Amino acid sequence: MGPGLHARAPGSFPGLYLQFPCEIEKLDAGTRLTPRGPWGTYPGSMSATSHKATQSFERRDIDPRWLVVDANDQVLGRLATRVAMVLRGKHRPQFTPHADVGDFVIVVNAEKVKLTGRKLEQKTYYRHTGYTGHVKETTAGRLLQGPHADRVVRNAVRGMLPKNALGRKLLSKLKIYTGPEHPHAAQKPEELSLG
Repeated sequence: MGPGLHARAPGSFPGLYLQFPCEIEKLDAGTRLTPRGPWGTYPGSMSATSHKATQSFERRDIDPRWLVVDANDQVLGRLATRVAMVLRGKHRPQFTPHADVGDFVIVVNAEKVKLTGRKLEQKTYYRHTGYTGHVKETTAGRLLQGPHADRVVRNAVRGMLPKNALGRKLLSKLKIYTGPEHPHAAQKPEELSLG
């Protein structure tokens, strides 16, 4: 058989045919099939030039930025996904899954975040005081009207981060404030678009 034909491997079962182009080479020890394609070799083989080491970045390789987000009339879930992505560093080409390569995020007007449907009355948050049987619950609406409205956004973002030491470290880079003011003007935060 010539080049570009499908051949049966020597010594194989009569009905078994190779499904890729090949060339038959005659050797002293016997016959050998050499798979080839338009690239020169079988696609499963890897040469030394085609393999490159995976780049892994660390915290010291990244210059973190400070970003500010206005949560006024933003849907909670969509806001939280964008914030979690920036905290992880997935918006960077240097993203490394096991490293803290994200930016700092400041969220203002957290009490004005929007929840769709009937979540203000139906979404329930639970906490435990530490005493037996003392599980406390509150709705999202009551939490947003109380003094700890930032917990709604914080809990939403926490649920989208890794549940390990890296996730806890990333959550410490999230600064949430009720109202339009924040004390991080010295960091010169840039506006983060949610689009």
